[in-house]
Amino acid sequence: MKLLLVEDDPETADYLRQGLAELGHSSDHAATGVDGLTAALSAPYDAIVLDRGLPQLDGLALLRALRAQGVRTPVLLLSALGQLDDRVAGLEAGADDYLPKPFSFRELIARLEAIVRRGAAPEAGDRLTVGSLSLDRLARTASRNGRRIELLTKEYQLLEYLMRHAGQVVTRTMMMEAIWDYSFNPGTNVIDVHIGRLRAKVDAEGEPAMLRTIRGAGYRLDAA
Repeated sequence: MKLLLVEDDPETADYLRQGLAELGHSSDHAATGVDGLTAALSAPYDAIVLDRGLPQLDGLALLRALRAQGVRTPVLLLSALGQLDDRVAGLEAGADDYLPKPFSFRELIARLEAIVRRGAAPEAGDRLTVGSLSLDRLARTASRNGRRIELLTKEYQLLEYLMRHAGQVVTRTMMMEAIWDYSFNPGTNVIDVHIGRLRAKVDAEGEPAMLRTIRGAGYRLDAA
């Protein structure tokens, strides 16, 4: 798993990162709510471990901001506040699970694995589906509401990548490295050109927009 840890206590953060690394998981760390929100909007993660009491922006506000932006990454909320009302408030804000402090690392891992399984996009055979958009990976064809979408090779690869990360912000750098397999040159507009062409095909006139530009961050494919 690739995880984002948003935790202001350095000892807790180090403990979690070391334990995750020993299990073969990678993690990024943010020590404030603002930094955590920026990280969560800038890259896809399998799950987010989010402390409730954070400087600059508290965990519940961060979580609400993520869900308002359409980010559906599974979130495990950590908090020293473990009463029923506290847990309910966390779940109502958009958390997938709530773990009171102090906690067992084994339980944290089990809960993370559970919410990642629940949050995994369901696939039927070799077909990806996001809202009204469908992609057949065997035939390498796409359709929306039964309307066939004719795609060039790079457009198909971009669409598949975006569908695999539906609801998450995908940066230009990530797309460049995944599709073109080389480091991103900030002076090129190849991503924007291809996204523009892909958007014109996916979002036909009269249809709700699915492919959105997230200013200063990248792009996100939403269900519609």
